[in-house]
Amino acid sequence: MKRILLFLATNVSILLVLSVTMRILGLEPYLQQNGLNYQSLLVFAAAFGMGGAFISLALSKWTAKRFTGARVIEQPVNDGERWLLETVQRQAQAAGIGIPEVAIYDAPDVNAFATGARRDAALVAVSTGLLRSMSRDEAEAVLGHEVSHVANGDMVTLALIQGVVNTFVIFLSRVVGQVVDRVVFRNEEGHGPAFWITTIVAELLLGILASIIVMYFSRQREFRADAGGSRLAGREKMIAALERLKRSVAQPHLPDQLAAFGISGRIKQGLRGLLMSHPPLDERIEALRRAA
Repeated sequence: MKRILLFLATNVSILLVLSVTMRILGLEPYLQQNGLNYQSLLVFAAAFGMGGAFISLALSKWTAKRFTGARVIEQPVNDGERWLLETVQRQAQAAGIGIPEVAIYDAPDVNAFATGARRDAALVAVSTGLLRSMSRDEAEAVLGHEVSHVANGDMVTLALIQGVVNTFVIFLSRVVGQVVDRVVFRNEEGHGPAFWITTIVAELLLGILASIIVMYFSRQREFRADAGGSRLAGREKMIAALERLKRSVAQPHLPDQLAAFGISGRIKQGLRGLLMSHPPLDERIEALRRAA
C-alpha cells in the first residue's frame, strides 16, 4: 500500500506544481487560440501527464525514505539486520535483478514496500511492526513478494498507466470546461470563471475515475507478486505470511487506514472497493492455493 500511496501523492503534487508554474510563466494563452487549440492541448496534456508520472517515479526512492523515515542498512548491527540483507540479496540474485537497498522504518503496522525507477537500483523496506509480528519464514515470503514487484517492473508499469490517465484527465477536464464556458455561459472570448471552476471540478471527478483504473492494475500486480514470492520463498510460506497479515490487521489497535485501503482483506463495497490498492487477503490466499 505504501508504495502506491507515496507514488500517487507525489504524482498529484508534481502535477499541481507544473500547472501553477505554467500559469505563472504565461503559457496558458498558447492553448486558448480561438477557444482551445486541441492539438496543442493534447501535446501539453501528454507532456505534463507522462512527465509528472515519470518525475514521480524518479523521486520514488527519495520520497519513500523521507516520508517513512526509513533507515537504509549500510552495515548490519545485529543478527536480524544481517538476515534481512542476506535474504534480499539471495532473492534478488534468484530473480535476476540488482541488489536493492534494504531499509527498516519505524511503524506499528505489519507492512513492507518496494520502490524505485530501475530494477537494478530499487529499495525494499520493512516496518518494525512486521519484524516483531512475523516469523522469519513469513518475513522471507513478504520480502520475496516485494523483490518480485521489483523484478516485474511494477513501478514502471504503474508510472506508464498513471501517465496515460493523467493525460486524459488534463485533456478532458479542459474540454469539459470549454463546453460549459461556451455552451452554458455563452462566453465568446477568452475563458471566464466558469471555465476554470468547471475544469477544477472535472479534474477532481476524472481524477477519481483515473484512480480506479490505476488501482485495478495495482490489484492485478499483487497477484503476480504473490506468485513471485511463492517461487522465491515457497508457496506455504507465502500463504502463512498472508494468513499472519490477515490476523494482524484484524486487531482493533491497528490504524483504521489499513482497512480503508484494503490491506485488511475485508471485502469493500462500492467506491471503496474500487479504490483498493490490494485485493482482499482471502482472494490472494485462494489464488495461491488454486495455483498449487
